[in-house]
Amino acid sequence: MVEAHSTGNGVAAPKDARNSRAITGICDRFGNDPHRMLDILRAVQDRFRWISPTAMETIAEATGLTRIAVEGVASFYSFLSLEPKGAITIRLCDDIVDRFAGLDDVVKSFEDELGIKLGTTSVDGRFSLEYTPCIGMCDQAPAAMINDIVVTRLTKEKARSIARALQSEARPQDLISPQFDALSPYERVTMAVDSNIKHAGEVLLGPVPRDAGLEKASVLQPEQIVAEVEASGLRGCGGAGFTTGAKWRLAAAEADTDRFVFCNADEGEPGTFKDRVLLTERADLLIEGMTIAARAVGASEGLIYLRGEYVYLQEHLESVLTERRTRGVLGTDIMGKAGFDFDIRVQMGAGAYICGEEGALISSCEGLPGEPKTRPPYPVNRGYLGHPTVVNNVETFCHAARILDRGDEWFHAIGTKGSHGTKLFSVSGDCLNPGVYELPYGLSVAELLRMVSGEDAAAVLVGGPSGTMISRDSFQRKLTFDDLATGGAIIVFSGKRNILEIVEYYMSFFVHESCGYCTPCRVGNVFLQKAIQKFRKGNADSSDIDYLRDLSATIIETSRCGLGVTSPNPILSTLENFPLVYSAVSKKSEDGMKATFDIQSAIEEARGIAKRRSYIFDRDYGK
Repeated sequence: MVEAHSTGNGVAAPKDARNSRAITGICDRFGNDPHRMLDILRAVQDRFRWISPTAMETIAEATGLTRIAVEGVASFYSFLSLEPKGAITIRLCDDIVDRFAGLDDVVKSFEDELGIKLGTTSVDGRFSLEYTPCIGMCDQAPAAMINDIVVTRLTKEKARSIARALQSEARPQDLISPQFDALSPYERVTMAVDSNIKHAGEVLLGPVPRDAGLEKASVLQPEQIVAEVEASGLRGCGGAGFTTGAKWRLAAAEADTDRFVFCNADEGEPGTFKDRVLLTERADLLIEGMTIAARAVGASEGLIYLRGEYVYLQEHLESVLTERRTRGVLGTDIMGKAGFDFDIRVQMGAGAYICGEEGALISSCEGLPGEPKTRPPYPVNRGYLGHPTVVNNVETFCHAARILDRGDEWFHAIGTKGSHGTKLFSVSGDCLNPGVYELPYGLSVAELLRMVSGEDAAAVLVGGPSGTMISRDSFQRKLTFDDLATGGAIIVFSGKRNILEIVEYYMSFFVHESCGYCTPCRVGNVFLQKAIQKFRKGNADSSDIDYLRDLSATIIETSRCGLGVTSPNPILSTLENFPLVYSAVSKKSEDGMKATFDIQSAIEEARGIAKRRSYIFDRDYGK
């Protein structure tokens, strides 16, 4: 439904009044709380397919904010729109893995069948077709989101069939199953997306007893829980590797009695999808781990920040939360222990990679644009609404629950020195067996490639674009915190792939996802992308390599958050590990002049306007 505007005489049309009442009702549902702004805006977007000027004014009045403040949030997230979207919005994942898997053919099929071009909405308002960055389905690419439904392993034939079904009034959920409404939340999730577990380890993906860790934690003192997690050697599994027990200890030591436990389920790093599998198959274990953390730090409220691309998992998570409250392992007097109170709500994101950074995540939960916070203070000291907040990712909380179950010595003995336990690897790209592998820390890249049948790899991206791209001569390096650290992404590229094409794509990703707060990140990454384009066109020389290094160092040194600190990594790691790629496309300056100006590109627009060619600059003129 698209919101109507006022009539020519300035009197509001009845439809406007109905819409305004509906929006007011949405605000009421969230207590008119400005901290729930993202929930309010998502609900308005879902109902009306856009956030209109009238809607922003109504929301501002209900929440006590200014219209500008509301628009600041609405304009920040890519899944919220200030222009009308189609009743069915098809978001095609344009990650580099999807591109290599045949995305172009899929796009053409949708365009041909729907009669619209990418980036547009049909005249009748039924369909919008657009690109979106990685949606966490790299192991079954190409993939797309159709409203809240995920479809995977697309081909041009499958895309054509989907478009025709939708035009024939099929609902997006009918694409999963004609009996979709009769399925359980778990069945709906698993019928849509394959968990694709290729190797189940002994910690997370093998047999897991229900609530064994929580049962033990309920009879321990908070300090004992923290000490056990600390002794296990567990480190944050999102990539940074901060010691989990130390983080919990810092939060517990704060004098503030209001403390929070947040789960970062916003795994937006391209190529990462292991948390998707845990949210599907180990939701109970995740919530158990969060509840253990709450007892350890003295928190009574928790939150799962679920990335907008995983909205299809929301109903499943809500059902698990409800079931746990019914069993007495969430809510009031947990495990029958008086005063052990802790509950969790799911906070949906709305398409912002930066919200994977814990400060930006907290800002988003506060109803603000997802911009990083200045540190210090750190979230464990002053986080959500100014209170101590523990933020760990899905995998970390799941590990914590298993540590309380089996003991710190058991976990510490798995893996290697400094990298204890198992790690979930999300493997995708040019290999025969993409999927999720749970393996102890310490194996080499070569060993993993043999497991996934990717021995022909010419390059492997470890840790996604913010990680490290390595070449064949580095495949003996180890997957550990002290060598090749990763949040989980392992992307395999064969020798037929263009390294600079991959680098340019990832730089465009960082340009798109920068929150824009600081100039080095906002502007510097654009310059880096343009410089890579120069290499691809063959217009670069050796001085441009120095330029890449110098500008990257400036961005890393002066950026406010982790996005800017890691965004030059696709360039820096390929300069180090694939130097011949850059030198092969660099021109040697014969006259001391830099090849910075491409005359052919510069006059292309003029050719079109004048509808004539130049006998000076067109070498084949007159032939």
